[in-house]
Amino acid sequence: MNLQVSVEPDPGDPEPVTGQSIMVLLVDDQIMVGEAVRRALLDEAGIEFHYCSSPVDALSIARKVQPTVILQDLVMPSVNGLDLVRQYRADPHTRATPIIVLSTKEEASVKSDAFRAGANDYLVKLPDRIELIARIRYHSAAYLSQIQRDEAYRALRKSQQELMQANFELQRLTNVDGLTGLSNRRYFDEYFETEWRQAARDRHPLSLLIIDIDHFKQYNDTYGHLAGDEVLRKVAQAVQSAFRRPKDLVVRLGGEEFVVVLPSTPVAHLAALAQRAVEVVEALDLRHESSPVAECVTISVGGAGCLPGREDRRMALMETADKALYEAKRTGRNRAVIQRGEG
Repeated sequence: MNLQVSVEPDPGDPEPVTGQSIMVLLVDDQIMVGEAVRRALLDEAGIEFHYCSSPVDALSIARKVQPTVILQDLVMPSVNGLDLVRQYRADPHTRATPIIVLSTKEEASVKSDAFRAGANDYLVKLPDRIELIARIRYHSAAYLSQIQRDEAYRALRKSQQELMQANFELQRLTNVDGLTGLSNRRYFDEYFETEWRQAARDRHPLSLLIIDIDHFKQYNDTYGHLAGDEVLRKVAQAVQSAFRRPKDLVVRLGGEEFVVVLPSTPVAHLAALAQRAVEVVEALDLRHESSPVAECVTISVGGAGCLPGREDRRMALMETADKALYEAKRTGRNRAVIQRGEG
């Protein structure tokens, strides 16, 4: 037989210390005990009382009621009270719920068994009303405080994660070119310096490609700046598709100029890589009627590579790649020229 009784606080009564209702679940097969506890709690503000006379249903009712404290009889027919305590502790819904064991026995060994099973407290029934209420309020307040701390911690963790994500996004945005989605000049400076130092330590080659869209001003004059922006985006995507190694970095330096950082890439490999960039852009077949080079958008590429030493000669490598780019333009554009730099 199941009997559930709720003791609702009077609207004029003060709130409990925790500001939340105390929910008491009594599990006891003796209805007289249930009635006695109900009467003891009847006039207590902020306490709701639920009674379960069937130990078989105790766990399911506890899941539903979500008590702040469970009063658990120790000796019941068909179910051992300590086994129920263990079931509460094994269930995620009641794992942390305070449990006060009620027993007619005062023996130390019985109390020890109850605490080992997971009980928080032990009372000989029927306990004094004042003591019962004090224990209920004490354990419920501690439990509710723990819940509040857990919720506050989860909220803090969520806030920290959201802030971290926002910072990551802000950092990403400060390093990304807004038009093309490539890395920008700021990130290039940091990355180039880092890779130079790494290459100097490991004695690995480091190479650069500088890319310029041929006659881009004429394109803008002919088709307009919106169309020019679209060409920049498409060329950026095409060039990026040509360099897929994890450490290869394609950057928009500004305007129609791009640079590719190629760690662990010897000069001997640059010609083929640069030519691939030329070909993927030409394959876009973006019409460019005002270009004297071709009927479509093309690029010129200058490349340089070296074996970095301890001296920081990044600017020298950039200048060598820039000279190679100038030579590619001077000799007809839509091509790549490679020069060897000095580390």
